[in-house]
Amino acid sequence: MSLRNKFILLISSVVMVSYGITFYRTSQFQHELVLSQAVDQARMLSKQVLLTRKWVADHNGLFLLKSPGVVANPFLSEPEITDTSGRRYVKRNPAMVTREISEYAASDGIASYRVTALKVINPLNKPDPWEQKSLLAFADKETFEMFEVNNQDGRQILRYISPLYMETSCLECHTERGNKVGDIRGGLSMTIPLDRALADINRNNRMLFLIFVATILVVGLALYLMVDLLVVRRLSRLSQAMDQYPQHPPLPALLPDGNDEVGHLSGKFRDLCGRLETSQAELDRTRKQVFQSEKLAALGRLAAGVAHEVNNPLGGMLNCIKSMREAPEDSALSQRYLELIEKGLKRIGNTVQQLLNFGRREPLRYSPVAVDSLIKECFLLLEYALKKITLHTELTLREKKYPIDSGALQQVIVNIFLNAVQAMPEGGSLTLKSSEENGQIRLIFTDTGTGIAEEDLPKIFEPFFTTKGVGEGTGLGLAVTYSLVQRMQGRISVTSKTGEGSSFIVELPVEPGTQDQEGEKNV
Repeated sequence: MSLRNKFILLISSVVMVSYGITFYRTSQFQHELVLSQAVDQARMLSKQVLLTRKWVADHNGLFLLKSPGVVANPFLSEPEITDTSGRRYVKRNPAMVTREISEYAASDGIASYRVTALKVINPLNKPDPWEQKSLLAFADKETFEMFEVNNQDGRQILRYISPLYMETSCLECHTERGNKVGDIRGGLSMTIPLDRALADINRNNRMLFLIFVATILVVGLALYLMVDLLVVRRLSRLSQAMDQYPQHPPLPALLPDGNDEVGHLSGKFRDLCGRLETSQAELDRTRKQVFQSEKLAALGRLAAGVAHEVNNPLGGMLNCIKSMREAPEDSALSQRYLELIEKGLKRIGNTVQQLLNFGRREPLRYSPVAVDSLIKECFLLLEYALKKITLHTELTLREKKYPIDSGALQQVIVNIFLNAVQAMPEGGSLTLKSSEENGQIRLIFTDTGTGIAEEDLPKIFEPFFTTKGVGEGTGLGLAVTYSLVQRMQGRISVTSKTGEGSSFIVELPVEPGTQDQEGEKNV
């Protein structure tokens, strides 16, 4: 998962959790608020009903003109009266007034209420289990009001009940039960529907949920655009510049700027490129100096080895000249000695030319080369070192020519040859095979020398690593050989066993690519 997606997912999760907690707490608070308001409404309604009952009781009840539907209360001692005109009136005590007003309120969906008691006169006022429990709590003075929210016929309702106290105006109807002022003679039970309030809560919840979803989408989109614009695109440009380096220098258009973390990172990358280029230039200069030093050292060793190859014909030519001076009149002798002098000079010239060719070229220059012929030329140059060495060759490339830098290959052959000779101080045999396999020129050098210790094998191509004594080697021969083979797009490997000799395998492509060789960087 990308950093952008991780960041957006994290922030969105935080926002969702925060809004979820807020949404849940808001919904819970709304329920608590509605319940609190419903309880306050029940208290106010209960107070109004009690005041109405008190007013009715203080005025000894209400008298209604008797008409169809207006019936007398059978539980009153004087349920009806007649005026002087003969009109009949029906008495309404507080309980009847309470019940009939409750019916009006219930028909409007406001609330319903009734009077109940543990000991009732009218069976219709008998308490239900919840009301009975509440009345018992009132009697024990545990509380002075009770309420609860429950379901009734699939609707949520608030039930509320408060105690009814005996007052002086109530004694007229309740003295026969032994009541006195201040006694709890029952309770006013109220039922208030919560449908409208809950509908408002659900509507608010839906609105909050839509706001929640819209906020998440807006925040997510804003984060996506912000992270994409300020971070992802700039980092992508910086990554593109890194991918193109060092083949192409970092372009200013690709490097993001700005006084922030990405801009600072871009500046650090620019500084790093500068330091790398400076270090690479210094490394190249040092490497060229090292290669040149090794080449000169190799030339010195070659020169020391072939000195007698030059001295021998020089000594012979001096003897010829001396004999010619002693017998100037002997033309046959002079003719024979002149031919010997000419051969000696050509031999010296060839030796010097080979030395010059060996140390002359630096950049790779491909040209058609007969590899087997080049190998033979190298062995002619190194003939002085073969006094104790038996040379075996299996050259199968014949006169076929390949695009190769002859100077580089010549130095590779000479370096490996000299390394093999130094590994056989008491003499031995050296076998060289040449072949073409799978599009590769293979040269295999096998000697019967002292071999290479197993722990030293991974390090033999490292610069300045040598197992020879002081003054016997620089430790650069195989390192330079490795670099040259790499530059020619080839491979070099070695197998060895202590006391049994070593085998170096050089593989070069038959058709090398045109790209610049970079093997030197691996040394």
